[in-house]
Amino acid sequence: MSLIKSISGIRGTIGGKAGEGLSPLDVVKFTAAYATLIQSTHPASRTIVVGRDARISGEMVRNIVVGTLMGMGLDVVDIGLATTPTTELAVTMEKAAGGIILTASHNPKQWNALKLLNSKGEFLNAAEGNEILQIAESESFSFAEVEKLGKVRTDNSYTQKHIDHVLALKLVDADAIRKADFTVAIDTVNSVGGIVLPELLKALGVKHIIELNTEPTGIFAHNPEPLPQHLTEIAEVMKTRKADAGFVVDPDVDRLAIITEKGDMFGEEYTLVAVADYVLSHTPGNTVSNMSSTRALRDVTEKYGYTYTASAVGEVNVVEKMKTTNAVIGGEGNGGVIYPESHYGRDALVGIGLFLTQLAKSGKTVSELRATYPDYYMAKQRLDLTPDTDVDALLETIKKKYAAYPVNDIDGVKVDFPDRWVHFRKSNTEPIVRIYTEAPTQAEAEALAQSVINAI
Repeated sequence: MSLIKSISGIRGTIGGKAGEGLSPLDVVKFTAAYATLIQSTHPASRTIVVGRDARISGEMVRNIVVGTLMGMGLDVVDIGLATTPTTELAVTMEKAAGGIILTASHNPKQWNALKLLNSKGEFLNAAEGNEILQIAESESFSFAEVEKLGKVRTDNSYTQKHIDHVLALKLVDADAIRKADFTVAIDTVNSVGGIVLPELLKALGVKHIIELNTEPTGIFAHNPEPLPQHLTEIAEVMKTRKADAGFVVDPDVDRLAIITEKGDMFGEEYTLVAVADYVLSHTPGNTVSNMSSTRALRDVTEKYGYTYTASAVGEVNVVEKMKTTNAVIGGEGNGGVIYPESHYGRDALVGIGLFLTQLAKSGKTVSELRATYPDYYMAKQRLDLTPDTDVDALLETIKKKYAAYPVNDIDGVKVDFPDRWVHFRKSNTEPIVRIYTEAPTQAEAEALAQSVINAI
């Protein structure tokens, strides 16, 4: 059993003793701690939005979270089965004080989590997250008197509102998509994507939709992380049923993987690259992704004469950097597209709308579009250390060893060589260093990682 407490939320496995997994007692404690913070920072609003993915444990966790918020004197807008970006948008549409998303993202079915939002529908910053952890640890929360208990209101309209929001974006052209007459295959891994993606595609003018794993049972048909080794079913369908494009999302629909008409992976790293290419061709501005994302975004950005900036790993860090650099598009290399014209959150629905518009207007196939971008390949390794190893000293040694090259140390150490890079990052939960490399070929990326490990 596992319980992981971090500034981005509380996640754990269901079952077992309190403190060893995400037990009902833990759900109450951390929900009450979050409510305490919200009441101190947003005293003018009493409303919290709650949405959840289709996990088996979702209804149980939802009941506890809603009851706890009511017990803390807060009103709840329960939007039911909803994607993470839908819940984020609902917070701002409701003018709520915050929101809680019940999802463990790409984790297997035995996991669930509380992802915590501020009044802007964005994830809490480090200071707020740490304060919640401290409140929970000390149990410094107090429940409301009976006359001041909160109320709950159910509103199932937000999925449609999210779809309408995507169609209203100026760079999404449903007429162009309709005229292209695409056949689109989707795999929504038996979660909330199965509710929203078919309706989104219909609204965008897609008449031919091949649906895989769209029943939101929470019993995932395959490993829910949208990586190539988990997507063999849709890859085969693309070839046998001659679909034009394939889309795969994770259980909470904030990550988007694209499959070509040949059944090949477009590459999760390249979802953001392609969407950024389209946005930058119409909108002047800068871009941001995290330090472990592909260099191809920098190349595309500089092609248009704008500036690319790397942030520390983590969506909240990407968003912060996007705001300070006035970025018009950004995200993460895991298929996460953040488009400020919509909102500051990873959103697969926005990604689909922009990508299909780009595809329709380009006149290219998905594989032809992919061929227009620089080819980079990644390797991801880890270096296991003893618990008493001074990882900070090790990273400092690495900085000195590669001092002849550009070095970025905002999140571990990243060294930029002329045509490749390596990123060392200390794990927050294990005595290991994660080593990510990118190079012009897969073999070179693997070799670079191994050479660095040997040097260490």
